[in-house]
Amino acid sequence: MPNGYLTQPALFLIDILFGIYMVVVALRIIMQWAQWEYHNPLVQIIIKVTQAPVKLLREFIPAWGKWDMATIVLLLVTAFTKIMLISLFNPVALNFIILFQLTLADIFSLFITLFSASIIIQVILSWVQPHGSYNPITPLISSMNSPLLRPIRQLLPDMGGLDLSPLVALLGLQLFSMLVLPLLTVPF
Repeated sequence: MPNGYLTQPALFLIDILFGIYMVVVALRIIMQWAQWEYHNPLVQIIIKVTQAPVKLLREFIPAWGKWDMATIVLLLVTAFTKIMLISLFNPVALNFIILFQLTLADIFSLFITLFSASIIIQVILSWVQPHGSYNPITPLISSMNSPLLRPIRQLLPDMGGLDLSPLVALLGLQLFSMLVLPLLTVPF
């Protein structure tokens, strides 16, 4: 067997498993920010998957205003652990500051991806969802995207029923990502 035979599969598993859990924890943060309905089935899944570590962290980390700092710390710890495990496969030793920068870049990228995906999903659902039908994801995505899309809708001129605010928001998110990510990954 070559020296790095299991390296790629191990990196893949670390990235996927930690990435999925980071998405769930990030959705819990968004859930609080967007004030999702507690009884929604997706919200219940998010709470059940993250409740044990959040409950443990809440014993040591109090809330800060309306922000649940325990959930934010859980996301930071999960992302940092992911970056640390991935860096173990890197022949170049990384110091704590670089690992923390990579952690922040990973979290930032995650939120950009989540908001971009949710906007795309909202647009697709608006095209294909039959009028009067209920999809439990629709109100969640709508309340998540509303703070981003509402100001854009107010600035755009009336296009005769054509809503270009999702396109403008996606372009803005990508531009924001292109401006911020290089600052977080400067040493590389």
